[in-house]
Amino acid sequence: MEKNNFIPKLIAWELTRTCNLDCIHCRASASRGTFEGELTRKEVFRILEEITEVAKPVIILTGGEPLLREDLLDIAKRAVELGLKPVLATNGTLLTKELALELKRVGIARVSISIDGASAKAHDDFRKMPGAFEGAIRGIQILKEVGLPFQINTTITAINAEELPKVHNLAKELGAVAHHIFLLVPVGRGKELSKESLSPERYEELLHWFYEQRDKSHLHLKATCAPHYYRILRERAKAEGKEVTFETFGLDAVTRGCLAGVGFCFIGYNGIVQTCGYLEVPCGDLRKNTFKEIWENSEVFNKLRNFKLYKGKCGNCEYIRVCGGCRARAFEATGDYLEEEPLCTYQPKKEKLLSQRAV
Repeated sequence: MEKNNFIPKLIAWELTRTCNLDCIHCRASASRGTFEGELTRKEVFRILEEITEVAKPVIILTGGEPLLREDLLDIAKRAVELGLKPVLATNGTLLTKELALELKRVGIARVSISIDGASAKAHDDFRKMPGAFEGAIRGIQILKEVGLPFQINTTITAINAEELPKVHNLAKELGAVAHHIFLLVPVGRGKELSKESLSPERYEELLHWFYEQRDKSHLHLKATCAPHYYRILRERAKAEGKEVTFETFGLDAVTRGCLAGVGFCFIGYNGIVQTCGYLEVPCGDLRKNTFKEIWENSEVFNKLRNFKLYKGKCGNCEYIRVCGGCRARAFEATGDYLEEEPLCTYQPKKEKLLSQRAV
């Protein structure tokens, strides 16, 4: 297995765990106040430089609420200077015109704002904060005013699944460039929503609906924490007589469902690296090792890159390379991140071949 076969294309960086909201699905259980051990500005700059030794990925500056980090603009500016591509993930409620102009000036390429219901009641109930919807919409209007591209992110549970088509239409009306959906992974406060997880059948149904919006919407659509979407895309394309190529399906043709440890990783506010923010298994400490050392040598990363180690029907599936199952949901359900995805209805149609197993 060649280490250079796996390059980080996306890195989500939790710059702070402090947040001005208390959302019921938050993986980090983020809240007001301070969290001990937050990386300093000097440490962040060092790690940014270390990342460039491996690749020059998109860096998602997230939290908590990253706008509460006082040196956010300095961090974004330094990332751009190093040839990295910073984007911002925020709840939008703290945006001002002055701040948005500064974000644009330092080189933030895109801002994502979470909308989990198409009305104030639906969104605020989900986020457990009156005024969250109004604040997010106000933030979006500011981004539009200054000409900073934005996308809408939506976390889906049984509580708000019926809101998805309405949120999608709202994203179009607001002028978003993309709509990304996230299927709940029950970690952090999200564990309280375990009973509100979608059934495998409803999960599949929503992903089919999402696929069908491709030809109806000008938005870029992406399903995250929903790796089955990339199997569904290929099934539907085949049924429609379409070839899945970059020319016909764009990045969806060349990406993988679960990128955890393969093309993506997560850096915590304290420098602890994970394969993703939802798979709470430490893979290294950036205060003790370089990013390159962790990316190339982490036992967890290297196991996830060896598809022959995957278990259950994920290990036997012909879509292992394009789907992979959600490793975080497998871990939460079984305690083993190599086990099969618990919310998948698909039954593999053929035995695993050696050529499919080897990496």
